[in-house]
Amino acid sequence: GRERPVALVLALAGGWVITEWLRAKMFTGFAWNPVGVTLADTPWLNVSTFLGTYGLSMLVVLAGGALWLLALRSWKSGLITAALIGLTLALPRPIVPEECCLRTFDAVEYPPGARPPRPPGPSLTSIRVVQPNIGQQDKWRPGFSDEAARRLTELSLRPGKENGRPRLLLWPEAAVTDPLQDDRPGQPAAFAQFERQRAAAAIGPHEFLLTGGLALFSGYGRTVDGAANSVFILGQGGKLVARYDKAHLVPYGEYLPMRPILSAIGLSRLAPGDIDFVAGPGPRTFALPGWGEVGFQICYEIIFSGEVVDRSNRPDYIFNPSNDAWFGAWGPPQHLAQARLRAAEEGLPVVRSTPTGISAIIDARGRVLHSLPWRTAGVIDGGLPMKAVETSLFARFGNAVPLGLALLLIAAAIALNARARYRRDI
Repeated sequence: GRERPVALVLALAGGWVITEWLRAKMFTGFAWNPVGVTLADTPWLNVSTFLGTYGLSMLVVLAGGALWLLALRSWKSGLITAALIGLTLALPRPIVPEECCLRTFDAVEYPPGARPPRPPGPSLTSIRVVQPNIGQQDKWRPGFSDEAARRLTELSLRPGKENGRPRLLLWPEAAVTDPLQDDRPGQPAAFAQFERQRAAAAIGPHEFLLTGGLALFSGYGRTVDGAANSVFILGQGGKLVARYDKAHLVPYGEYLPMRPILSAIGLSRLAPGDIDFVAGPGPRTFALPGWGEVGFQICYEIIFSGEVVDRSNRPDYIFNPSNDAWFGAWGPPQHLAQARLRAAEEGLPVVRSTPTGISAIIDARGRVLHSLPWRTAGVIDGGLPMKAVETSLFARFGNAVPLGLALLLIAAAIALNARARYRRDI
């Protein structure tokens, strides 16, 4: 009967949502490129505020199903499905204060020059995203840390439109490859302090540097027992204000699963180093005087829908330092698209800093206000976008929304299929 093609479309759409959600959960999860990402550059991006990314995937599958129904000449069912998809565009967009949209964002390489004096007092609107264009082939090369520090500091100190105002500097993931914190006393701890001071040379009073770096742990103070892929909040003079440790680690990249067995047969991590990273506690929110409350998601943590903020203490924006140099030219645009979806879902701006691009400032509707292209050294100076006025439906309930809709679709498919069988039997 006619109900069976419709039932198949509904079951496929609901099952697809559940499958993508499971893919993000099982075996530590790998949520890269759900099909909903294909709508990131369409008006349906705003629908993620209500349905989330998996809800967008459901719409994509339903759209394909509508075309299939029309091809089967099931005109009524196909047109109704297409109309329902179109009606989702009528959902209201998140309300964002206009201040976030009126500022000009410039992504340029400024000419070298001395840093101008800055008056005291923090400024909410003065941030600088740094992209040093350091490739993976150089990043961990012995002796390159001095050159990396020089590039990062030079870009950080170049004068821009926000001259004379305190700034919030944002550097990429693992921008500093030598440890910025080391639990071992003596020379290791002193060297980590030196690295913090060298990194913080680019900031003055009332300023902060948010930089990716490494923390080394030592239970007995002699040997290194573990490490963390972290974001360090540094104040003037390299003062350690706070640290966020990456929670969603990459197997084989940041740790070796079943290390005693796999290392015995000669396997190792894909990234340099033999020390496994230790997972952090998960999303956290940190207060920065003058720059509101910031949440962190390091690298591919940002791809996990519904898992990017502390829901009991929501931040004003998310900083997403990343190292997309691993992925050539194809990975950065995909990673950026998924960061845009997190911004739209949560109603929060996302600021990305990467070593080779694409660095960007994304507003609370998921729009890229400005970006630095791949393989370009430079900075983005500008204002910090404001978060949405109201907490979105997805931000309140997370993936319970698309999963609930998926179960409803599957239930409807079962009912239609049962109805078709009943008609056939009579």
